[in-house]
Order: sequence, then structure tokens, then C-alpha cells
Amino acid sequence: MPITVNLDVMLARRKMRLTELAGRVDLTLANLSILKTGKAKAIRFSTLESLCKALNCQPGDLLAFEAENLQP
Repeated sequence: MPITVNLDVMLARRKMRLTELAGRVDLTLANLSILKTGKAKAIRFSTLESLCKALNCQPGDLLAFEAENLQP
């Protein structure tokens, strides 16, 4: 998938565990784990906003686009 989620990177930079983040953003540990492993198909803007607030970061710090073999 060309969109990658760098949640693990931001957690490491903030020295925060996934369980602590789950409590701060009011999401289940299972849902955050799905997002962290890249298995999520979508993310709500409200969830992205909560993550950015809790991690003191920008959406671009959490999401990255990696172009695959894109052909015109």
C-alpha cells in the first residue's frame, strides 16, 4: 500500500507506549494496533486530530506516501 503509517516512529520519539496513547485518544488498543501495523483501510479526521494532539505532531509526521510504480 502506498500510504504508510509511522505511528511506531512517533511513539518512540515521544517515549510513549501504545497503551498510554490509547488512553489519551480514547481508542481501543486493538484499533491502534491495526493502525500501527498498517492494516487499517481508513482513518477518520477526528482520530487523526486526536493522535496529532496527543503526540504533539502534524499529520505528515504520521502518514507518508510511497509511490509505487506509477505509470501514466
